[in-house]
Amino acid sequence: MKLVVDSNRLIAALIKDSSSRAIITNHKHSFLLPEFSLEEINKYKSYICGKAKLDSATFDTLLSSLLLNIEVIAREQYASKLQIAKELLTERDLKDVPFLALALSKETDGIWSDDKDFLIQNKVKIFKTEDLI
Repeated sequence: MKLVVDSNRLIAALIKDSSSRAIITNHKHSFLLPEFSLEEINKYKSYICGKAKLDSATFDTLLSSLLLNIEVIAREQYASKLQIAKELLTERDLKDVPFLALALSKETDGIWSDDKDFLIQNKVKIFKTEDLI
């Protein structure tokens, strides 16, 4: 299955050796991630490191390892779908718009997210963590 992965699932995988990390690393699925998400993750790096009890080098190594099964997609590749995604999400959470736009612009099976804001639209299937376990 090819899925757009929500930042929160990647952050969960960084914080704890959990089901999110197992899903990302098991190679049953392939994942896409909008590049802005990496900026968000790095913005919260110190918070994530504190929560996970990781030093900066270990964080970087773990993130690189997780990204082996995640294709990072530049904004230009999904920019044409941003307005549609914004309308579908009724401007609920603007940070979710790029994920939906990416799913609309690429051939994917859906979005992996536990965020309920995605459920207000019906164009892209949403998979929760429990669905992928």
